[in-house]
Amino acid sequence: MELGFLKPLFDRLGPWASVYIDTTRATEDAAKQQKLRERSVASQLIDAGADPYTCRAVMDRLAHEPASGAPPGRALFAAGAEVVLDVPLSVPPVSSEATWSYLPHIAPLPGLLGDEPPCLVAYIDRTGADMELRDAQRSRAVATADGKEWRGRGHRSIPTDRYEWHYRNKVENTWNETADIIAGELARQWPESGAQMLVLTGDSRERRAVYNRLPEQIRAVTVEAENGSRSPGASRRLLDQQIAQAREQYAHARVEEALNRFRAGRRHPGSHGERGVDSIPGDAAEGVPAVVDAARSHQVGTLLVGQDAPDGGRDVWIGPGVDQVAVQRGQAQAMGVSKPQRARADDALLRSAAAADAEVLLVPEGVQGPAGGFGAVLRWSG
Repeated sequence: MELGFLKPLFDRLGPWASVYIDTTRATEDAAKQQKLRERSVASQLIDAGADPYTCRAVMDRLAHEPASGAPPGRALFAAGAEVVLDVPLSVPPVSSEATWSYLPHIAPLPGLLGDEPPCLVAYIDRTGADMELRDAQRSRAVATADGKEWRGRGHRSIPTDRYEWHYRNKVENTWNETADIIAGELARQWPESGAQMLVLTGDSRERRAVYNRLPEQIRAVTVEAENGSRSPGASRRLLDQQIAQAREQYAHARVEEALNRFRAGRRHPGSHGERGVDSIPGDAAEGVPAVVDAARSHQVGTLLVGQDAPDGGRDVWIGPGVDQVAVQRGQAQAMGVSKPQRARADDALLRSAAAADAEVLLVPEGVQGPAGGFGAVLRWSG
């Protein structure tokens, strides 16, 4: 999971109002329930000491929640009388929660956004391809690749012998050029899309021709689906099921791969650091103190977070800089932070990970994860 979209939250100092609210409207008394949730949010913010202007900005935003088409939940982050970020959630929060703190309370997000990777889907036929981007919340068209037009012979019979060969060869060459165009457009769209997977759907021969022309790094995360069509009005129910399954498998494999790297690189036995023997991480860091050290030096490549991490609410000390985080107040002062602020470890570590474009992965329940609920695969060894 990439959390780079949170960066606007780190451009200004707090305090922050952070709100998580269920916005489902599946019951007959949905409107009444929504009003009760909004009142609960307002009450929690007032009790926490939020200023009235920021409270009003939050309540105004919630009051404009659409009656239909709403996501299961929303997360709002507001400061200085302005809602800075409004995030649709894939999973509704168990209960409405509103906090007022120096850092935005972003720790619940990984468990509420869903772990299915965003994917680029290409609907391919012999004339070109339509491309859409799917993330946890929605699908949207992003591009169309129009292939080279080939005018066939219509209803007329195809001449035999060398004329037939010439005709078929011309058709084949035209399709090859079209496959080149589609693969080129996919390669062009890929970096900007933010997708982690590519799905090719359409006729098997046409899918394979495009697949073979893709850059190697994109082919490595490409799957082919059999049940999609570019035709207008075509049913996509089976395709949606295939894509959902492929995204789930990708997410599971990604966590397994990261956990294997974490376990293999946990420590270099006998290495010495300021905390004594075996205190310098190798290719991985485990526990809040070690991960804090890695975050401060921009070493975190993948942050692993356990479900209901027991050390998530542990106090750390931070400054305004995203890498100004320490387990002790004196350490933060030694880094040049004149007035260190207390913060939750989970919020501070997620802030550092998001700002450094590190990947964040949630360890599933029942899977052995890092001690205390926090670990990291490092970009380089200490």
